[in-house]
Amino acid sequence: QAPLVESGGGLVQTGGSLRLSCTAPRSLFSISTMGWFRQAPGMRRELVASITRNITTTYADSVKGRFTMSRDNAENSVYLQMNSLKPEDTAVYYCHATHGWGTLQRDYWGQGTQVTVSS
Repeated sequence: QAPLVESGGGLVQTGGSLRLSCTAPRSLFSISTMGWFRQAPGMRRELVASITRNITTTYADSVKGRFTMSRDNAENSVYLQMNSLKPEDTAVYYCHATHGWGTLQRDYWGQGTQVTVSS
């Protein structure tokens, strides 16, 4: 069973908004950099956004200015607010947690949530 639980995907029209949520066990969340990845059919999984424990965020160029990732340490949750959605944002979105370095790095994934943007 995936330790990360996502919610919030769905179908939206171009220009619309969606908010994805991801909750992790506290023991994992408190030590991890969290991220959102996405994978469209026939494409490689790509990083959309990430947020460190000290709330430093990074974004893919394709979503800068449209998507915002946030972190709520009290709720052991991260969120991805997606605005001005485009058809090319259609993909399965995966929550990701990572901690450790080198051979001690560990990665965890959610089950994925479908986001579909209609034109």
